[in-house]
Amino acid sequence: MKKLTASLLTLCLALGLLTGCGAEKAPAAEETTTPTETAAPATNATAPVTEKIDPVVEEAAEAKAPKYVFLFIGDGMSYPQFQITADYLGALTDEDYFKAQPSLTSNGGATLDGPKPLNFMNFEAAGTSVTYDLNSFAPDSSSTATAIATGNKTYSGVVGMDYTAKTAYESIAEKVHAQLGMKVGLVTSVPLNHATPAAFYANQASRDSYYKIGVELMDSGFEYLAGGGLRKNKGGSAKDPTLMELAVEKGYKVTTTDAEAKAITAADGKVLLIDEHLNNKDAYFGDNAMSYAIDRTEDMMSLADYVAKGIEVLDNEKGFFMMCEGGKIDWGGHANDVATVIHEVMAFEKAVQVAVDFAKEHPDETLIVVTGDHETGGLSIGFAGTDYDTYLTLLENQKISLVKFDAEYVDSTYFVDETPFETVLEDIERLFGLTTEAGSSSKLKLTGYEMECLERAYNKSMGNSNGGLSSQESKELYGSHDALTVTITNILANKAGVNFSSFQHSGLPTAVLADGVGAEVFNGYYDNTDIYYKMAELLNVK
Repeated sequence: MKKLTASLLTLCLALGLLTGCGAEKAPAAEETTTPTETAAPATNATAPVTEKIDPVVEEAAEAKAPKYVFLFIGDGMSYPQFQITADYLGALTDEDYFKAQPSLTSNGGATLDGPKPLNFMNFEAAGTSVTYDLNSFAPDSSSTATAIATGNKTYSGVVGMDYTAKTAYESIAEKVHAQLGMKVGLVTSVPLNHATPAAFYANQASRDSYYKIGVELMDSGFEYLAGGGLRKNKGGSAKDPTLMELAVEKGYKVTTTDAEAKAITAADGKVLLIDEHLNNKDAYFGDNAMSYAIDRTEDMMSLADYVAKGIEVLDNEKGFFMMCEGGKIDWGGHANDVATVIHEVMAFEKAVQVAVDFAKEHPDETLIVVTGDHETGGLSIGFAGTDYDTYLTLLENQKISLVKFDAEYVDSTYFVDETPFETVLEDIERLFGLTTEAGSSSKLKLTGYEMECLERAYNKSMGNSNGGLSSQESKELYGSHDALTVTITNILANKAGVNFSSFQHSGLPTAVLADGVGAEVFNGYYDNTDIYYKMAELLNVK
């Protein structure tokens, strides 16, 4: 925790430089501004890069290179996301939590126990990376993932190429695969041809070219692909094979059920494991992603399960490289749904724990790196309406993600049946804990102002009125989300002492936490492209 505290101090110094007004960003649904499809096609050439020599990295590279490398990327995860998760877990087990609030005149000597650190918060190395890309201080996932995967900056919306879309970059995953014979695995909770995983194998002018990216995925030859499905399975021509058909053509064994996935072994060769319980009706971000952790049940495979299965499939004499993305941390941030973000970070931590347990068996051969590509939502632990207080345990009352509530209640019931506001309030109390009970002293009791906000949002969602809001006010309050659902989660977050400043990304730097062989090189404050260079030097690839 001492090293992490040092990085947090560095972060605080950086915030004054990285916050402020910026250009308006693209809609939340795709999170980027992408170049037009008329941009020059990708080439097969590897782009020339400026070699960076870091004395610490050079010294570490002279030592034994790691045989097993785990790169965990929390999409949309910066310091606020994992810190609030640690604080929340600490608050849940702290009997004195409410008694120790600073605004109380007498607390009887009660004190906070503090956060419950997540496993990666105790890693031996703690660094910080700057995330800007070539056209924004609040970048998107494709450009930041490209920086991490290839060591090159590009525009938001571009995958694995320079900003002119004329030069293709080769990723660290492709290099270890080709040069070292290491097996490669990609695990994600969102589609496998989504922006972050795509940066490790694809070269496209636009991250929205999902079919073309999917074709490149099958051509990659990577041995283990697992978690989310494939967005835009069909090509533009009737003659094009579906991505699923192409996977089989390329020699992948494809599974679509938990039972089939659990039965997979290393003897099956290349495998594509698609989660059985894909969320195909995500109102904001499309299809083929794993369900949110807050909505999943114990019998469903988790991100951690897919990492464990990946180790089983990939382990071999030459070693492996596995990238695991917690993609829906970002999606929860776009929705300003802090309880869902916390559950996603908790699921991400469990996936990291699988690697930690593996490293205990291979302590002199394993490197684990945990980072984020950017921060999403402008999340702050603190809110003007609660002064210096936080009431994080209130978030435990949320039983469902914003997206699931919107799909299963607002869209399929309220709007269709014209459900009265009074009935909606009953569902809100049952699923989020917010109450209208007369005389209640609960911190979850809705104030008159909050009731006005909910009713106005209800009317907007039902199509009854715009609540007298201008288009700017509506955008700032609801973004591109359903007015009612986002208002519910924002009220609960504010009551807990938490706030969001955006429905998009922010320019906050991200943490880089590392453990194992060569971990020390990840200390310090540096650009996100240096994550690639540090890994490349350690692994001795060019």
